[in-house]
Amino acid sequence: MMTFSLFPGRALAPLAAIALGLFLAQGARALSLGPDEFVAAREVTCILAQDALGYLREDDFNTLLDGALESFDEGQGDVIYAKALGYFDGLMFGIPDGDEGQVSERLRAFNQSQACSGLVVSNYRL
Repeated sequence: MMTFSLFPGRALAPLAAIALGLFLAQGARALSLGPDEFVAAREVTCILAQDALGYLREDDFNTLLDGALESFDEGQGDVIYAKALGYFDGLMFGIPDGDEGQVSERLRAFNQSQACSGLVVSNYRL
């Protein structure tokens, strides 16, 4: 492939495209989850569900969240939390705004599912 061009800036275009591709690949890798991160994201989603149902006091929420993310650095923790929020938001998909009954029903079902079965809550209220 010939890199000579009558337009001097055009010779740099392939290099810019390669650099952009490498930058985007690094960003995509940062947003992917490994097995440990996936487990932590699932746990954080369960914590968010229990908090939304009113099962957790603020200090319980913070303790559980810190425990779920303690083995990850801040950047990894942010990605895990973002993934958990996305999954939590997905749980609410299809529920009309303001329908608290359906929201509670869906969150209770998720909280009682196998995904959350290993999470122990210290302040469980009915």
